[in-house]
Amino acid sequence: MAKAKASSTSLPAKVRHLVIVLGDQLDEQSTALKDFDASQDVVWMAEVAEESTHVWSAKQRIAVFLSAMRHFAEHLRTQKMPVHYTRLDDVGNLGSLPLELGKAIAQLQPAALILAAPGDWRVLQSVRAVATQHQLTLDLRDDTHFFSTVREFAAHAKDRKQLRLEYWYRELRREHGILMEGKEPVGGQWNFDADNRESFGKAGPQNVPSPTRFAPDATTQEVIALVNTQFASHPGTLHSFGWPVTRVQALKALQTFIAQRLPLFGQYEDAMWSGEAWLYHSHLSSALNLKLLNPREVVQAAEEALRAGDAPLAAVEGFVRQILGWREFVRGIYWTQMPSYLERNALDAQAALPAWYWTGKTDMACLKDAITQTLEHGYAHHIQRLMVTGLYALLLGVKPQAVHAWYLSVYVDAVEWVELPNTLGMSQFGDGGLMASKPYVASGKYIQRMSNHCKGCQYDPAQSTGATACPYTTLYWDFLIRHESLLKKNPRMAMQLKNLARLDVPARDAITTQATAHRHAQL
Repeated sequence: MAKAKASSTSLPAKVRHLVIVLGDQLDEQSTALKDFDASQDVVWMAEVAEESTHVWSAKQRIAVFLSAMRHFAEHLRTQKMPVHYTRLDDVGNLGSLPLELGKAIAQLQPAALILAAPGDWRVLQSVRAVATQHQLTLDLRDDTHFFSTVREFAAHAKDRKQLRLEYWYRELRREHGILMEGKEPVGGQWNFDADNRESFGKAGPQNVPSPTRFAPDATTQEVIALVNTQFASHPGTLHSFGWPVTRVQALKALQTFIAQRLPLFGQYEDAMWSGEAWLYHSHLSSALNLKLLNPREVVQAAEEALRAGDAPLAAVEGFVRQILGWREFVRGIYWTQMPSYLERNALDAQAALPAWYWTGKTDMACLKDAITQTLEHGYAHHIQRLMVTGLYALLLGVKPQAVHAWYLSVYVDAVEWVELPNTLGMSQFGDGGLMASKPYVASGKYIQRMSNHCKGCQYDPAQSTGATACPYTTLYWDFLIRHESLLKKNPRMAMQLKNLARLDVPARDAITTQATAHRHAQL
């Protein structure tokens, strides 16, 4: 039975503004709350099943959102702010945001609605439709949890045939004076990628700091029990749940990353190792995307570590580029290209996603490790996503919308504005090069170079055909063969196509035959 405080605190008799706070807007400084008046305004929040079922969300992702929402609502109550909150298990919960919002409007009769711009096109359209249905003004406010606005990105993108991170990133660094010495970048160059591509070597990672994890409190334990009951058939487990779900926890996670892992983050940011989920990565993306952390304070903390001599420039620049660069860039891509972006499929990939993406039960060691880790923690770092799970789906020819749905389902930091461009554009090349300058394709040799996965695997990354051929290597050459005419138009693929040209017709036919057999076996 739902708790009494779950539905609402003491509410005003006459409501001026119903302030909508979504599950990824847990920021007390939100523009939606800027002129909040507790004597006449009400915060509205709702847990609804549809947000966990429109894609088959994994348990870790569901629990992060629900726990963080409940903690935030309780924090607002301590600030004497009236909160109308619907829990997932409340009697009469209608199961969707528009239905629950409509019910609250009928009950509270507000004069207007306020909403900070959401991170999901679908949600924005549904809220707008509810406002229209009830003939209410919707005051849609900027989400200031970013360095830039969508309008600024649109101005940057205007008349450009291709959009590239590097140019947008440099603009933002200049504008905000981040890692700059006057008009020049600190260290004399904008990008330190060349210094950030090391593997661990045969010895593997040494003395990796423990991740910052948080024992579930009573609220989180209640959420875990709820998720295990109501979403029992959903993928993943919650026995290891330890994500930050409050502002205090998020700040602690930031502090420990800067002190313990940032110094080696850059050097090993692309490296992988079996059984090592956390390594030197920040693990801050879920807190950032829930708005428990502000990107400005995250970037500032990294810059302060550089100035104090606690972290090298290559590590700090690589980390800042993830926040100031990619995070801002993909948001701009999403909001300037939706809704048609969701349907793009430049390579005409039509295969289904293999069922073992939901279980990790595959004999390919790298995929087994990445997917098992993902289902256990709701987390994988960017190279595991781009060059293991994403690369395999791209080479196999999986429909990009199916890959998008999986990524949106399984990762705790997945909100559509950030996940869709990274998946459909960067990982799957579904937008045909709008976002990425080339398809990110490689053979199994890349995984061998950046990890120890191949050492314990039955497949040989040096072989493209035969019983022990690595599926990545087979599918890599098959990908180049299938898309050769298209890829010839891309100068960045020239070297790979030159290598392809060395294969004679029998070798190509053998690769095509083996790739086709592998594809049929997986699907």
